[in-house]
Amino acid sequence: MSDAVRILFFADASSVHTRRWVAAVAERGGRAVVVSREAGEVPGADEVIVVQPGQDKLGWFKALPKIRAISREVAQRFQPTLVHGHYVTSYGMWAAVSGLSVPKVLTAWGSDILVTPRDSRLMRLIVNWSLHHADLITADSMDMLHAIARYHPAAPCYQILWGADTDKFVPAEPAADFEIVSLRSWEPSYNIDVILEAFARVLAQRPHSAARLHLLGGGSQAEALRQQAARLGLQDHVQFHGRVGDAAMVQAIQRSRASVSIPTSDATSVSVLESMACGLPIIASDLPANRQWLDERGGFLVPVRDVDAVTCALLTVLDAPEQARQMGHFNQQRIEREASRRGQMDAMWRLYQKLLMPVPVKVRDKARA
Repeated sequence: MSDAVRILFFADASSVHTRRWVAAVAERGGRAVVVSREAGEVPGADEVIVVQPGQDKLGWFKALPKIRAISREVAQRFQPTLVHGHYVTSYGMWAAVSGLSVPKVLTAWGSDILVTPRDSRLMRLIVNWSLHHADLITADSMDMLHAIARYHPAAPCYQILWGADTDKFVPAEPAADFEIVSLRSWEPSYNIDVILEAFARVLAQRPHSAARLHLLGGGSQAEALRQQAARLGLQDHVQFHGRVGDAAMVQAIQRSRASVSIPTSDATSVSVLESMACGLPIIASDLPANRQWLDERGGFLVPVRDVDAVTCALLTVLDAPEQARQMGHFNQQRIEREASRRGQMDAMWRLYQKLLMPVPVKVRDKARA
């Protein structure tokens, strides 16, 4: 087989982040096989192998013998040069137990480092064990890297962002009326109910604004959120888009005057970076990962679940359009300079290649022997 970079990924095949990462590898001449607990098409991958679909946590442990068997079988025909686990407490554990004698990379996604280890001593032990079996570790925010450092892994750690596709996510002329967008999933931790409540207050205070809220993402709270919107009288002002592709996402962002992302906990949010790339001011939870990217020049940091603060920020964007435009321009310039997906994946590709470089053999100086 050729000397191409060949990566055995342990990652969620249904995740857009996995698809984008594998596509970036393929674009740079690498090859990939993906082992996933969820079914999904991953463009650019040679193969996707689905193991025990489902959501139960015990399944991750039950599958360990099968993971080792699959790894041996893939090694014979694919000959991976790297193993890469995406998400430390699940797929990262699978990567660590694969048993293959090639370098192992782990990428932390957020809650696997910032939230899950708080659940139990067992989860902390799994995080610690997985990190200590890695040869390279990446995360997409500095607060995650600081949290990882507390486990004292021997592997080098780097910040690699998911990044925004600055060829697709670009500024455009917004809609004539006041439209705002949320790209976060409809799950409890993302506090979409707070966005709806704040939006209702904006409409009450500015009834002639013809405001519209675009909710993308989808999730388990869909019905509850629709009922809340109905109770608040927002049926004609909220559009529940659900999960959409990049083209529809770009269109919704470009129509809007601000993007709202107010989760309870988060790492660097791709949706925040994509909104910034489109030239929008951001209203975001005051979390360490968001502070890394946002200050008063680019938006508003608000306390978690603070409806008044979100309302105030939305009213500022509505009432001061020139200030909002300047914030958006600042954000767009920063993303192009520091967080383009192209640049981040170039950096990751260099890390892959560095990890695969042969270790120089020290030759004893015969003259001194």
